[in-house]
Amino acid sequence: MNVLLTPPVIPEFASLRAEDVPAAIDTLLAESREQVAALATQSTPTWASLAAPLEAIDDRLNAAWSPVSQLNAVVNSEAWREAYNSSLPKLSAYATEMGQHEQLFAAWQALHDGPEFAQLNAAQQQAIRNTLRDFRLSGIGLPSEKKQRFTAISERLSQLQSTFADHVLDATQAWSMNLPDASRLSGIPESGLALMASLAQAHDSAYRLTLDMPVYISVMTFADDRDLRESIYTAYATRASEQGPHAGQFDNGPLIAEILALRHELAELLGYAHYAALSLAPKMADSVEQVHAFLHDLAVKARPGAERDIAELKAFAADECGIDDLQSWDMTYVSERLKQQRYALSQEELKPYFPAPRVIDGLFAVAKKLFGFDVVPAPELDTYHPDVLAYAIVENGETRAWFYLDLYARSNKRGGAWMADARVRRRLASGELQKPVAFLTGNFNPPVGNQPALLTHNEVTTLFHEFGHGIHHMLTEVDVAAVSGINGVAWDAVELPSQFMENWCWTAEGIALMSAHVESGEPLPADMLERLLAARNFQSGVMTLRQLEFSLFDLAIHRRPGVDFATLMTILREVRELTSLMPLPAWNRFPCSFSHIFAGGYAAGYYSYKWAEVLSADAFSAFEQEGVFNAETGARFRQAILAQGGSRPAAELFQQFMGREPSADALLRHTGLAA
Repeated sequence: MNVLLTPPVIPEFASLRAEDVPAAIDTLLAESREQVAALATQSTPTWASLAAPLEAIDDRLNAAWSPVSQLNAVVNSEAWREAYNSSLPKLSAYATEMGQHEQLFAAWQALHDGPEFAQLNAAQQQAIRNTLRDFRLSGIGLPSEKKQRFTAISERLSQLQSTFADHVLDATQAWSMNLPDASRLSGIPESGLALMASLAQAHDSAYRLTLDMPVYISVMTFADDRDLRESIYTAYATRASEQGPHAGQFDNGPLIAEILALRHELAELLGYAHYAALSLAPKMADSVEQVHAFLHDLAVKARPGAERDIAELKAFAADECGIDDLQSWDMTYVSERLKQQRYALSQEELKPYFPAPRVIDGLFAVAKKLFGFDVVPAPELDTYHPDVLAYAIVENGETRAWFYLDLYARSNKRGGAWMADARVRRRLASGELQKPVAFLTGNFNPPVGNQPALLTHNEVTTLFHEFGHGIHHMLTEVDVAAVSGINGVAWDAVELPSQFMENWCWTAEGIALMSAHVESGEPLPADMLERLLAARNFQSGVMTLRQLEFSLFDLAIHRRPGVDFATLMTILREVRELTSLMPLPAWNRFPCSFSHIFAGGYAAGYYSYKWAEVLSADAFSAFEQEGVFNAETGARFRQAILAQGGSRPAAELFQQFMGREPSADALLRHTGLAA
């Protein structure tokens, strides 16, 4: 328990026990409330008397909770789930209570209005402005009965969102298919077969199929057995719904309806027309209408390319694959076949050239060339699983930050990839600097046997993406926690560094650093590199429309009141009239596993991926002009974007780097959609 009550600089996972969490969180919350109450009585506060001690209180709580949250996601068990879910409502209630604390609000307002404000640095001033904004968004101005309702909604939403994520994980884990031999696995490469065989060892069968991403992608991409593809697609597309093999057992449909109703009520309490408007209040975009126009314009520009993509797929499916009625479970398979025919290249053929150790070394080499720091192993970090690697970022002989790298899919680990902060950079009362610590998590193909993990090029780009989030967190030079690293960054700009880093996976210079054949050590051959780069925009119209579909759907459901599950599916069909050229099976329930918006932070904000992609492509155009490893350009990006965190508005930082407003021209060019 002491590890939680007095969190060390670096998490000590070996000392963490799930059963200690509830009592420790109770103690921390009680102590925090007592300390806040004393601080809030100040009539003429200063930064040192109010903001700094409040930051220390929040940091202690966050440092205790962050490893608990990570363990719940990556080594999920009944004990950790119970510890997490029992504490989450208490933390939510505390956050709402702090956001509606009248005395505390008055103290912050006095700090803002007082004589010291003008003498504070830009980060401190921005933190104060953000805090006052967040008070307003937490209902500080509401009458008592509405405050109580706001609190109840917030607590209920935190519970619903956690349950939604649990249902997705449980539904994913619940489905499997055991096969006695490989007769139905024709077309699946050796690496996929080896993974399925390893999963079957404990289940008295030859091969085991699951819905974990490495297995699912392998089947959908390579399996010649169309019925098998349909079976696993159906299971995946109906997870956590009233459909499918576990119908109703993990059904997120009712949760979605309640989540949307509560979000709409929350927005109305705060005086917003709908939740989408509330969501955009702290973001870079000016209005919901601006975002919708941005997405709609991109969809119109992408649609002609998508129409060509679908026409090609249908013709190829009929002529080369014997499929006259192309269906959702055929798309990935037929696309891969067409891609191989056109470019004589497949993800499977590329994998031997991207062994994980080489890719990781290449990632660090790219970062050093761009930003000047070294990444070295950090044996001082205690990890929570044998798969997890620990590193330090070192510059001029000094450690700047640490991070955990947890790359591979395994049982009881949530799907997807993410970066989360374990500790944030801030200046302590003693003057000492607290250094950042990050979690970088993926769900890639794991090692099989004695061979290192071999990554697809898609997994390579995902690794670069998450590392981009990581360096945004770790290279900050801001000492105020509220605007340090990714904190305080507008949500629709937070993907800029992550998507920016992906660009080096599409340059000859970058690929040379991250590729080497697992057996021979030879670099990716020139002809394969040429084909890989040529295939970058293969089916880009379809993929762009798919992303826009998610974004438009997310925005639409958060703009309407009373969206029950049937209405939600109607809205999805309406959105797909613009974004889809393939019929979606009536039983498809993808919203039931759309964790980004129903369990994560992207509600009415999924558009952020495309919004930030405009920024990242535009920023990379400076490197295209000045050299992809131009150290001076890298230093300029680091100083303008990565170092500043949320201390200044994102639009201002972008203009500082580029010298102008952002343009979508580079994105359209990169995706092959430019007129």
